[in-house]
Amino acid sequence: MNNAALSLPNLTRISHHGFAELYENKVTGEKSLHATVPHRAGEIFATFEASELLSKPNKYTVQVNEDTHIILQPEILQYINHSCNPNVYFDTANYELSAIVDIAAGDEFTFFYPSTEWHMESPFNCFCGANNCLMKYREPLFYRRKLFFNISLPILF
Repeated sequence: MNNAALSLPNLTRISHHGFAELYENKVTGEKSLHATVPHRAGEIFATFEASELLSKPNKYTVQVNEDTHIILQPEILQYINHSCNPNVYFDTANYELSAIVDIAAGDEFTFFYPSTEWHMESPFNCFCGANNCLMKYREPLFYRRKLFFNISLPILF
């Protein structure tokens, strides 16, 4: 894998799951999911389902409609972190995960939280480093994806 992030001494591989590997940052304890093989823009490379339905969000849920948040199955997908310049999209209508851009083996999978979330358990500071970074992530109803990247995706809000 030719990804500089994976060569950092603070990342340790925890597990392998076919199309993805789970890593843990030894310094922060944060986990991240990385591609094991390349994916082309537009490619659907995983499906998911709900292992549990919740009426309120938590750190690991994805919102699928106005009143429902799901715990993802396979559960490794919960480690796809936020980025203001994402490379994957959770299609919550068809329960599919697709590449927004070409993804190289070793790249971290990331998605734009406002693409699925109406309400979050708690706001956070974003450190993704993208030119269009939100910096402070608040309730997604304040944001519109068209402001951040020029692609046509279905939008919940």
